[in-house]
Amino acid sequence: MSVRSSNHDRPPQPTVAAGAGSPEGAPVGLHVLPVAELGEIRAGDDIAWAIAGRAELCAGDVVVVTQKIISKSEGRLVPLDHDDPEDRRRVIESESVRVLRRRGDLMVCETRHGFICANAGVDLSNVDDGWAALLPEDPDRSARRIRDALRGVTGVEVGVVITDTFGRPWRKGVVDVAIGCAGVAAVVDLRGTSDAGGRALTSTEVCVVDEIASAAELVMGKAAGVPVAVVRGVDPAYLRPGSVSEEVLRPPSEDLFR
Repeated sequence: MSVRSSNHDRPPQPTVAAGAGSPEGAPVGLHVLPVAELGEIRAGDDIAWAIAGRAELCAGDVVVVTQKIISKSEGRLVPLDHDDPEDRRRVIESESVRVLRRRGDLMVCETRHGFICANAGVDLSNVDDGWAALLPEDPDRSARRIRDALRGVTGVEVGVVITDTFGRPWRKGVVDVAIGCAGVAAVVDLRGTSDAGGRALTSTEVCVVDEIASAAELVMGKAAGVPVAVVRGVDPAYLRPGSVSEEVLRPPSEDLFR
């Protein structure tokens, strides 16, 4: 996977090596391209128009957008006193259907979307003092709107993934995951196919949108002011209708820990 800056010049296409997946059989590499200088996004701003003005998109690209600018454009900001723990707790609980664990200021919550995450996704970073960003009301719908708008502006069919930063049970560190998607498979079911040794796969389901989200975060970072990236070279077979809410979220009946 290569990482390079995005500008108005079309970046080089992935190099095709011999092997399985290319005309000679090899997988094609990925390019992950940061979209910089997007400008400050405010309520009502057209994110698709802003992206189209800073990135030259190709058919089959996957545009990865951080939740923060979606929330800003959709007006999902609420006043919050950053120095008042009770005010913070009130907002977090208002965004939760239940609180699973508490430890000091940390609350692990289930949101109305079905996400299990810290503080119900309420975020104080990269917003003006005295405000907090809430998760989009329907991230899949937000992704569809951006995808449709990009098609209208550019004439190009792309996938869209909306990301947020989540922790992971039993592992330190955070990663970006998908909270919404459109035009790209959320989960690819490999059950019934064979591994490299010819053995049948019986339980393998790959969360492609989470992999794309984490790859994109490598060029977006947390403090670089890069809220969008383009992932180029995703397997065309993955470019189909997708939904995080329908494909990724595990129902309680399948959850060993609830």
